[in-house]
Amino acid sequence: MRQKIFMYLFVFSILLVLFQYVNAKRVFEDMDRKLDGYKIQLERCKDSVAVLQDENLDLSHFNLERNEDAMSYFENQGYNVSELVLLIKDELYKLNEEKGEHPIIPYASEEGKRMMINTVKLLNHKWIIADFSDGRYWGELFITYEITEDKQLKFNLAESFLYPFN
Repeated sequence: MRQKIFMYLFVFSILLVLFQYVNAKRVFEDMDRKLDGYKIQLERCKDSVAVLQDENLDLSHFNLERNEDAMSYFENQGYNVSELVLLIKDELYKLNEEKGEHPIIPYASEEGKRMMINTVKLLNHKWIIADFSDGRYWGELFITYEITEDKQLKFNLAESFLYPFN
């Protein structure tokens, strides 16, 4: 009888080990399949990031903060470029607060509204593009600027256009 108990225990242990092996193998294969899926997804994401970085580089080509020659121009005059960019943008936005018609925007707004500069992008050490709107009409400006010898900003409207209202 003792021999039969050991035989049953032995068969039971072999069945238990076999069950554990099959289960572990299935779990391992499932995890391996998931890992392969994640690897494919990671490659796709890396490709997307590379495309977005290239696109970002193209879009930031005309940008004062990425233009070494323009930055050198200001640095040679003793300016901190990051502070100067903020100052130039602030000065343009301050023009929105002046009474009457906007001093740079050459278009009249609807009655009761005011044309205001919304977005400003410094292209280099001489040029700015900006968009403006009064809530109904909108357009864009091409502005030249310079810093005079007495450290004053001087803006000059080079071109502008107003989008047609439909």
